Amino acid sequence: MELFSLQSLLFFPPSSLFFYFFTSPKQTLNGFKRYPLFGCLPGFIINDHRLLEWTTQKLKNYPTNTAVIYNPGRVHGVLTANPSNVEYILKTNFENYQKGDVFIAPLEDLLGRGIFNSDGELWKVQRKTASHQFNTKSLRNFVVENVKFETCARLVPMLTKASEREEVLDLQGVLEKFAFDNICKVVFNVDPGCLGGDGAGVGAEFMRAFEDASNRSCGRFRYAFEFLWRLKKFYNIGSERELKKSIAIVNEFSTDIIRSRLEAKKENEIGSNYNPCMNSPELYRDMAMNFILAGHDSTSSALSWFFWLLSSHPDVEENILQKNQKIIGQSYEFDELREMHYLHAALSESLRLYPPVPLDSKVCCNDDKLPDGTFVGKGWIISYHAYAMGRMEGIWGKNCHEFLPERWLENGMFRQENAYRFPVFHAGPRMCIGKDMAYIQMKSIVASVIERFIVDVQDKNKSPEHVLSMTLRMKNGLKVKVRKRSHVFYQLNYVRILHLLSIGLVGGL
Repeated sequence: MELFSLQSLLFFPPSSLFFYFFTSPKQTLNGFKRYPLFGCLPGFIINDHRLLEWTTQKLKNYPTNTAVIYNPGRVHGVLTANPSNVEYILKTNFENYQKGDVFIAPLEDLLGRGIFNSDGELWKVQRKTASHQFNTKSLRNFVVENVKFETCARLVPMLTKASEREEVLDLQGVLEKFAFDNICKVVFNVDPGCLGGDGAGVGAEFMRAFEDASNRSCGRFRYAFEFLWRLKKFYNIGSERELKKSIAIVNEFSTDIIRSRLEAKKENEIGSNYNPCMNSPELYRDMAMNFILAGHDSTSSALSWFFWLLSSHPDVEENILQKNQKIIGQSYEFDELREMHYLHAALSESLRLYPPVPLDSKVCCNDDKLPDGTFVGKGWIISYHAYAMGRMEGIWGKNCHEFLPERWLENGMFRQENAYRFPVFHAGPRMCIGKDMAYIQMKSIVASVIERFIVDVQDKNKSPEHVLSMTLRMKNGLKVKVRKRSHVFYQLNYVRILHLLSIGLVGGL
């Protein structure tokens, strides 16, 4: 998944609030008010605490669901929830809409010029290499086996102990550790052992340092002026000093592993097969950090919101259990996971309402005009609003605010949606190459958990406050209690036995 950038909507200092109260709007648009000198910025500052909901409502007031956000100076922004515009910027005129230095620079210390933080030829080379790896059967099987191990050996035992002790867990934190272990195995073939560990190991230190580095890197987007964080970095003070410490820990953990892997690879390659560019420790380090960030943040965010939604929709949970009853077991194979159409639909519906990357932004390279007629100037920032798109009646109908997995099903089978109406995994040339891996992981976790446990969210009737960092996270985590679902488990196993009997696989009972 592409990473969310807070600077996509630009945050400015509290001093601007003075002008909100003492300066009248020069122009009132259908949604965003424009003030002299400060453009639309005061409204964004006032509504910072509910940015996603506020901007969603404003976009609904525009006929094309697209708005120009006027900033001081000549560089403005465009915010859109229009599928035609999304397709245009992500596919049709792809080359004209790049990451740009405004988004690359704040994340470069952590992500380098990895696949999610690069443009042009460097991105193309990494994309080609990564696409080949992600499409191999061996990697798919490796992912399935890792998820099975992490689920059976760590997640289920942890939840079992919590149910016996009636503990309150932060499920979001648990899922983040699960995802971190899994993605580190995929990227490094090293198990950090964060889930179920005591938090004192090298792997746990790496996870804490990585999370701190990603949060502080993201925090750079909150500065009113870029030179402020650059000044702190130059003098190595405050948050920049802490960021430097965290990145040092991340680099120490990763560099030795990468160098040993590359040395082994070099020895196995012969003659012209050896490519010094693609065997650069720095390039592999950057690619690794990018995939760890995406794999760690996105799936844990998606699952946290899914379990919260599931807690207030017992009918959906019951349907998942009933649809999966013929394949219930200790763990699942790839083909079994692929057959979980209703669960796939439920997860997609949750992603529609709570996309891990609610906003994604590009920089316009040359003056352009979008399909809906909106002008975009050179250097302007254009953001597509995936969170708002999931709440547009024009895209999903009048029941767009409801959690209805059935909207994704056709004759009981999962039906793919147009990626530009549902850009949760990005779309076009930069379409998320980890999409299938993400669904494998999410389906395996959900099926394994709900067949064994009832997940009781402590405050299910109150929508959690969210935090806009790299992804859409819950501000205070997801507090839950878990109870064993023993009676349902045996009931479903009884159904499975009857099914096996009916096809002649079990006898003598």
